[in-house]
Amino acid sequence: MKPISLEKEISSVTYPGRGIVIGRSADGTKAVIAYFIMGRSENSRNRIFVETEDGIKTQAFDESKLIDPSLIIYSPVRKLDNKTIVTNGDQTDTIYELMNEGETFEESLRTREFEPDGPNYTPRISGIVKCSGGVMEYAMSILKSADGIPDSCQRYTFMYSTPLQGLGRYIHTYMGDGTPLPSFEGEPTLVEIGNDDIDTFAEKVWNALDEDNKVSLFVRYIDIASDTAESRIINKNK
Repeated sequence: MKPISLEKEISSVTYPGRGIVIGRSADGTKAVIAYFIMGRSENSRNRIFVETEDGIKTQAFDESKLIDPSLIIYSPVRKLDNKTIVTNGDQTDTIYELMNEGETFEESLRTREFEPDGPNYTPRISGIVKCSGGVMEYAMSILKSADGIPDSCQRYTFMYSTPLQGLGRYIHTYMGDGTPLPSFEGEPTLVEIGNDDIDTFAEKVWNALDEDNKVSLFVRYIDIASDTAESRIINKNK
């Protein structure tokens, strides 16, 4: 599979929904994570990312306009020892808690299904990055309905050991706009990560997102040798 430009892939779809990018910088020293949220409704667009002690959480920008927090308020990113968890819902907490008890990433997600928001049945997408002893590895997962039929949950886990420099994978909830919204299909897309500094990379991803629908972006660069990290947050609501 030939890698494609991350910016072009993101900008090719007006409404990818929520998206996760994980990869390795071109110089091989950094694990790169990006997570973005988009919104079509006022409730979905009324959000910002804020930092927490071990990651980030979503929060209503204007509390007076918050209608239903059930699927839009959660912690997308949490850190557990040398592992960074990133997801599009409250399964972040499920993974954190069950892995802390000794379960694996995949085992933790067996306790969850896609979101109960028919007729879309939005997939739950998740990722995890581990940096240990100067070695990086990561995995991604998607839990989705069987072509919109909620009686069946399809579970896919993709694992990437010693990822190649300058490359990553991109997974998102929807293949594009529609009614109902069509779920992501196939393996996470192979994309070029490049060797930009964190601010340049964050700006490129943010600018690639549809101007009307983008809401917030989180980017983290993790030094693979030391497991130290720096992060950036961009919110449309300010």
